[in-house]
Amino acid sequence: MTFSAKLAAKGAVVLAVSALALTACTNASEQGAGAQPSSSGSAATSFDPTTVQKDDSLASQVPAAIKSKGTLTVGSDTTYAPAEFLGGSDNHTPMGYDVDFAKAIAATLGLKADVQTADFTGILPALGPKYDLGISSFTITNERLKAVNFVSYFNAGVAWAVQKGNPKNFSTSDVCGKTIGVQTGTTEADEVKTLSDKCTSSGKQAINIVSLAAQTDLNTRLVNGALDAMSADSPVISYAIQQTNGALEKVGDTTEMAPEGIAVAKSDTALADLVQKVMTKLISDGTYKKILDTWNNADGAVTKSEVNPSVSS
Repeated sequence: MTFSAKLAAKGAVVLAVSALALTACTNASEQGAGAQPSSSGSAATSFDPTTVQKDDSLASQVPAAIKSKGTLTVGSDTTYAPAEFLGGSDNHTPMGYDVDFAKAIAATLGLKADVQTADFTGILPALGPKYDLGISSFTITNERLKAVNFVSYFNAGVAWAVQKGNPKNFSTSDVCGKTIGVQTGTTEADEVKTLSDKCTSSGKQAINIVSLAAQTDLNTRLVNGALDAMSADSPVISYAIQQTNGALEKVGDTTEMAPEGIAVAKSDTALADLVQKVMTKLISDGTYKKILDTWNNADGAVTKSEVNPSVSS
């Protein structure tokens, strides 16, 4: 998850808010080609917001405009499992840990969450007039911080997976000549191609890159031994391990970790502060970890939520 590479892939920044909306965790999430689960892979139990008690003190701080409608309207590009995707019995129900966070935040404030499927690039510009919050795996960057407020809530990076037990003895330090799977259009696809070029330029065998549109197809190939390894965002890898009932495992360290944030209109610092207070409560009472555990993504948990944290890129 090299963030300079993501920015380069999207081209020059032209307009402040609209251009800032173009950089997410991976190119796949930005382009609507996220890791969609199969119907059988969407069976993870979604978080039940009725288990979250309303906090009267925090609820009293809800802006009048939001309180009057009784709902917290959230924009989310529901194409990026396990964070946000469409599933359930109708395959049209928003699901994922970001959706569960939206429900938990709303319940704490005595509201209902209205998670609306949106084009990724349109979420940030519509904060305020259309959406109260944007929760869609937004990586926090200095450029984006100029246009919106962010409440940090998750860390994501690049991870690798192999068959359980690593029978092929794959190492991330020895990738030349290996067969590696990546999802088409992702930053990882670009990075593995760069690694392959380095292999050939040093006289070693190129990587056999298997690029597929669906992450679930890569999962299947890795389970069946057709791949030596696959590379993806850390949440995607953790979810793949869950989807395959532990037939896969992580290998090597998660690298290039960076914070993701809940987006709030730049002019609404009060709402950003309130969301941070709610996230702090959810972290302290265990609800936060319960949600991430549901989606096998506790590895990305943060211990502290902040408004507009300092970031390196």
